[in-house]
Amino acid sequence: MINRSAGPEILRLIDLLSKLPGLGPRSARRAALHLLKKPDQVLTPLAAALADAANKVQACSTCANFDTVNPCSVCSASGRDHAVICAVEEVGDLWAMERSGVFKGTYHVVGGALSALDGVGPDDLNIAKLVERAASPGVTEIILALNATVDGQTTAHYITDRLAHLPVKVTRLAHGVPVGGELDHLDDGTIAAALASRR
Repeated sequence: MINRSAGPEILRLIDLLSKLPGLGPRSARRAALHLLKKPDQVLTPLAAALADAANKVQACSTCANFDTVNPCSVCSASGRDHAVICAVEEVGDLWAMERSGVFKGTYHVVGGALSALDGVGPDDLNIAKLVERAASPGVTEIILALNATVDGQTTAHYITDRLAHLPVKVTRLAHGVPVGGELDHLDDGTIAAALASRR
């Protein structure tokens, strides 16, 4: 329902907020009201942070993580094990793995999962770059840490087939990740257990 008592700027703010995950029209209106009630404490700093992020944050050319440097701070860290690459669906999954503090290798963000229903095919994902990285000298293992959903498992099988000709070990997360679960919603202990018992 259109709110005719609000100006176009407010309606645009509500519309943009409603595009965020977890925010429907009602939640977006509440969030917009909260922002407008506290312009100095919340709205202005948020606008500055968004502008700063838009200008400085970019996707890493190696792994597709978001950072202000390229390659990202994970890929360029000297203490990481560059022989092991952990493939995840989204950047949020990478952040979840990093929160666990267990994995010391590098990452590769696939950018989603194969889905015939949604029209997402192999060319829509960052899989070719993963195969290219897996073929690099020194890479010994690819860990498929994709979500335990039907689409995630389909993507894992597809990637496994694409890597079959390479002399790298392909492992997958095992115990700890429930079927239908998503990495970004798991606690650190569950992620640690899944990583330790990969196969």
